[in-house]
Amino acid sequence: MQLIGQFDSPFVRRVGIALELYGIDYSHLPWSTFGDWEKFSAHNPLRRVPTLILDGGEALIDSAAILDHLDELQGRDRALIAPSGPARRASLRRIALATGTADKAVSFFYAKLFAPSLEPAFVTRTEGQIRDGLAELDRACAARTGDWWHNSGPGHDDIAAACVARFLSEAYPQLVRLGAYPALAEHSARAERLTVFRTISQPFIPPG
Repeated sequence: MQLIGQFDSPFVRRVGIALELYGIDYSHLPWSTFGDWEKFSAHNPLRRVPTLILDGGEALIDSAAILDHLDELQGRDRALIAPSGPARRASLRRIALATGTADKAVSFFYAKLFAPSLEPAFVTRTEGQIRDGLAELDRACAARTGDWWHNSGPGHDDIAAACVARFLSEAYPQLVRLGAYPALAEHSARAERLTVFRTISQPFIPPG
């Protein structure tokens, strides 16, 4: 397998961490969606990350679809998410909160990068969505009784929340201060101390 994308993306990073936790052999192609734009065309028409090239040449796109495939390979008992029921739905909601907040932040970043100006109402609304998403994740972390939602180790929801928290704190330092979200900050710090998070890691590099 080949994982395409840089680990400063929370979407690429959460796939890389899952691959490591699952013990799946893969190679990493740290292509940039800007500098390596044309390289993507043969694998992903959207030219987005992450992209996972399977051993047979099939290309999977979107982190949720990629992780669904990896979970299927591992089986229900080893998957990093509950197999069914309320626990699974709760996990999927936390993942959606984390990745949805990151999606909003990425779109906002590109809007500010390329647009000559932005309507103040749009800026206020988008910044509010980012803060509200983080606040909800913070409440979820505060309500948890153990170190992780998944089990004795992190699952997909734990990974997504931690990856997004770090990404937003680095990409939007003036907007996102993790100290304002103490439970999420503690969750992020706990995750970042793990070897797999230290291994699958890259400081945020602004596109340009």
